[in-house]
Amino acid sequence: MSTGGTLAGALDAGPVPLDGGLSNQLEAQGCDLSDALWSARLLADAPEQIEAAHLAYLRAGARVLITASYQATFEGVARYGIDRTGAEALLARSVRLARRAADTARRTGPGRESWVAASVGPYGAMLADGSEYRGRYGLGVRELERFHRPRIAALAAAGPDALALETVPDVNEAEALVRVAEETGVPYWLSYSVAGGRTRAGQPLEEAFAVAAGRDGVLAVGVNCCDPEEAREAVELAVAVTGRPAVVYPNSGEGWDAGARRWTGRGTFDPGRVRAWARAGARLVGGCCRVGPEQVAELAGRLEA
Repeated sequence: MSTGGTLAGALDAGPVPLDGGLSNQLEAQGCDLSDALWSARLLADAPEQIEAAHLAYLRAGARVLITASYQATFEGVARYGIDRTGAEALLARSVRLARRAADTARRTGPGRESWVAASVGPYGAMLADGSEYRGRYGLGVRELERFHRPRIAALAAAGPDALALETVPDVNEAEALVRVAEETGVPYWLSYSVAGGRTRAGQPLEEAFAVAAGRDGVLAVGVNCCDPEEAREAVELAVAVTGRPAVVYPNSGEGWDAGARRWTGRGTFDPGRVRAWARAGARLVGGCCRVGPEQVAELAGRLEA
């Protein structure tokens, strides 16, 4: 756990900058992320690269690191011959690497307090077929709870400051994730991937955000991995529905072609928008896919100005 104040206390004091996209920073470091495990493969093969990526974001001004566990599931790593014990070790390593980067930054940098959020990606991320951007997997809430419970328990046992329930495409999965996260006693945020003012599965955002209303453990509610153009309206709605701080970390604004596994279009992420997001109630603010340390540095500077 963090050695200083809590993340919740920091959010009470004002906006806190998140990191940016882990995968794009790893690619910038020369890593190959072409297989189904994506960045999670490096937890086994090149953990020093993950630690270096975390450190790059801390040095850019991020104060919350999201771990490399988004794609790390028991089922996913089993395809690579890694058993349950090995999977638990990789999940724990994801938290440890982020913590170690934070310790290094504190020793060698300006000494800012920082926190670690353990990433919990959606069921569709395990399928590695783009279905996390569609949702509606044909599974009920109880089935999704059974899928998520072992991984969330393993991540919680590793001692993060928070759980990041992120890139959630539909309400059923959000309900399952929140129920399981509440069992751990670890604070968490709930963040949907959205398009056109609705969840990726097409549900109204009022319904989606209401899943977190009144929950004891929730730190913030909001959106990530979405077009930056959708961020402010989603932040306003999340705060209005839940009465809690919002979390917002959109992607670059480019489109992802899951079939071709490539980005299309142009980037529209503008760090200049972060003050408007903060005025609307965002307290965890950063970037997702294709948002790198340079943009995070500008974002963090604008939040501090």
